[in-house]
Amino acid sequence: MNHDHIPLLRFPEELSDEAAASILAFLYELANAFESQYAGQLHRYYHDSDHRQADFWDDSDPPF
Repeated sequence: MNHDHIPLLRFPEELSDEAAASILAFLYELANAFESQYAGQLHRYYHDSDHRQADFWDDSDPPF
């Protein structure tokens, strides 16, 4: 089985310290803006996932 994949993003092999810090700051801002925009949906997803997982593992049905 071949596990090679194409990376989602390709960064230059070498970056200056300033460029690396600038890119990281941008990514943090992007993540913060995304989280702010979709806060309600993210909250529902992460807090309701316990209920979805509980429904998946129904103890009333024996495994065999």
